[in-house]
Amino acid sequence: MVTNNALIIEVTRGDMVESKHRGHCVVSDAAGQLLYTWGDSDLLIYPRSAIKPLQAMAIIETGAADALQVKKTELALASASHSATNIHVKLVSDWLQRIGLSSTDLECAGHNPMSRDADNDLVRARKSPRAIHNNCSGKHAGFLTTALYMGEDIEGYTRSSHPVQKRLLNILSDMGNIELLNSPRGIDGCGIPVIGMPLKALATALAQMADPKNLNTSRTNAAKRVISAMTTYPNLVAGPQRFDTLIIEKGKGDLVVKTGAEGVYASILPKLGLGIAIKIEDGAKRAAEVSILAILNYLGVLKILPEQSIFNAAQKKIGVVRMQKDWN
Repeated sequence: MVTNNALIIEVTRGDMVESKHRGHCVVSDAAGQLLYTWGDSDLLIYPRSAIKPLQAMAIIETGAADALQVKKTELALASASHSATNIHVKLVSDWLQRIGLSSTDLECAGHNPMSRDADNDLVRARKSPRAIHNNCSGKHAGFLTTALYMGEDIEGYTRSSHPVQKRLLNILSDMGNIELLNSPRGIDGCGIPVIGMPLKALATALAQMADPKNLNTSRTNAAKRVISAMTTYPNLVAGPQRFDTLIIEKGKGDLVVKTGAEGVYASILPKLGLGIAIKIEDGAKRAAEVSILAILNYLGVLKILPEQSIFNAAQKKIGVVRMQKDWN
C-alpha cells in the first residue's frame, strides 16, 4: 500500500484532541521495493542513532570482532543507546581495557545517564558524568576497536576524513542503494558525522539486514550477528523499562527496534525480511514510539495497543497518545 497520507498521531486530554504530530513511514524489502508508505518516502532525514545496528556491522566486516574477541554483549552495546547503568558502564569499560584502551580514548562527551537511578548515584557520589556514561559509548568502543585492528590512528576517529567514518558511510550507501557522498552533513550528539539520507534508503538498508541473502558472506555474517546480539541482550540495547528494550523482549527474537533522536525510529524484521523507517516531523519521541507500535501491529508482528497513556503530576491518567482513527 502506497499513500501520500502522512501518519497523524493524536494527543488527547479529556474529551478532546489537544495536539497532533505528523509523521512519515516506509516499509521496504531488501530489493528496495516499497511495500507500504505513509507520507513522503523521499523525505531527507538524519537517521541519528537509528542506524547504530548498521554501524556495528563494521566491527565484524573488518575482522576486528573475531581478531579482538569482541563479545556478543559488546556487539549489543555497539548498537545501543544505553542507559549508563552499572552493567552498561562496566561492560564498555571492560571492553576498552581488554583491547588496551580506556574511557579517556572515547571522543564522545559525557552526559547525564538516561537511567534516573544511575544519574542519582553520580549525584550522591558527587561525580560528574564521563564519556563512558554517554549513551553512545558502546558505539564509540566499536569504532576504536576497528581502528585499532586496522592499524589506524585512534585519535580523531570521529572526523569525517577518518577511515572509521568512511567505512560507515560506505555501509550506509551500499545497504541503502544510494550514493551519499554529496548528502547533507551535520554533527550528531556524540560528535560523529551524521549523514542525510532519504527515508526509503534507510528502510532499504534495514531490510537488507533483515534479509541479507544477496549480500556478500562477510556482510551477511555481520548482519546476522548484530541482530542476534540485540535480540539476545535487549537490556543492553537501551535499559530497564526503556521502550526499545521492552519491545525487543516482547518480540522474542523476531524483531529489532532502534530509536533515533528527533522522532526517528527503525525496525528490522528478519522473519519478514523487511525494514521500517519512521520520521516524525516535529521530532516528538512519543509520536515515534506510538507509530512504530502501530506499524508492527499492522504488519502482524507484534500485538500491542499502539497507544501511550498520559498522566498528570498526581499520576492520574488524563489522556493518551494514539494514531488518528482510520490511519491505515
